Amino acid sequence: MTIRIGLVGAGNISDTHARAAREIPGVEIVAVYGNNRGNATSLCQRYGGKPYGDFSPFLMHRPMDLVILGSPSGLHSTQGIEAARRGLHVLTEKPMDVNTQRADALIEAVEHWGVKLGVIFQDRLKPEIRQLRELIRSGQLGKILLIDARVKWYRPPEYYKNSRWRGTFLLDGGGALMNQGVHTVDLLLWLFGEVKYVQARVRTSLHAIEVEDTAVAILEFASGPVCTLQATTAAYPGYPRRVEITGSEGTVVLEDDRIVSAQLKTAPADLVQRRAVIDEGAASHVVSDVSGHRAILEDFIRAIQSNGTPACDGPEGRRSIQLIEAIYRAGRDLSGIALTAD
Repeated sequence: MTIRIGLVGAGNISDTHARAAREIPGVEIVAVYGNNRGNATSLCQRYGGKPYGDFSPFLMHRPMDLVILGSPSGLHSTQGIEAARRGLHVLTEKPMDVNTQRADALIEAVEHWGVKLGVIFQDRLKPEIRQLRELIRSGQLGKILLIDARVKWYRPPEYYKNSRWRGTFLLDGGGALMNQGVHTVDLLLWLFGEVKYVQARVRTSLHAIEVEDTAVAILEFASGPVCTLQATTAAYPGYPRRVEITGSEGTVVLEDDRIVSAQLKTAPADLVQRRAVIDEGAASHVVSDVSGHRAILEDFIRAIQSNGTPACDGPEGRRSIQLIEAIYRAGRDLSGIALTAD
């Protein structure tokens, strides 16, 4: 059975989506919508499909089974709702939108129109991250005590200057946290559950943008551990994302999505440790390895065909937005924010 995909957006991330789709047997790109018709045409020339410069005619293209949203974050809900209204499944880039109200509207729409909604948080399907989750869930790390998560990346001034939407409240919703750090926020929630208390400092340290390029938060999880979270796009030249997890039975370090250190009192025989490599996201927004996006798309297609639940559905994708909103409030108010009852 052929799955026919429409791409919303014709920029760098949509090229990533197209490359991922091309690697999956039985998947065909049939249409591309871009605000810049020339970019949409160029993408179609490389990967197939019909280019559109207007959104409504694009949504009427048939046959088409699902759309992948690679547009600015602040458009995801509006575009996703229109796609759902026309019976199309919706797979959206992170974040789902720029606030929880807009995310809720999209969740409500897909439920009403009976289509699937997935959010591209590919970390959830990466093998060594799944192995890390099993170490935590099986108790091999013991009681989790401390977590240190660092996204110390660099984006040059041109990254923002040459974009009409990056670094804006309206279409980006935030900066180093909402755009770059959101993957790590989702990862922390997926690994450790709900956060009950937040303290934060958020500022624009380097870039001439409306939103933050530097954020530091202390998160207290309902399950017990305390976490320090750093996110920035001002750390030249850019460093691999690093997550250190310390439990009563040992410490594991994840760097560039690989387990690079695991010092456990009793280490499982199949625990593989690799040397870290340079994280391509640390200094560039260009994605060369599409394996994570391919895995998410394959998972989403399975959910459609089996009437199952995607690796990250709407309610799951909403959680990272809610936590980032709390971090922003705590950073503005310079006070702690209680998220759940003790």
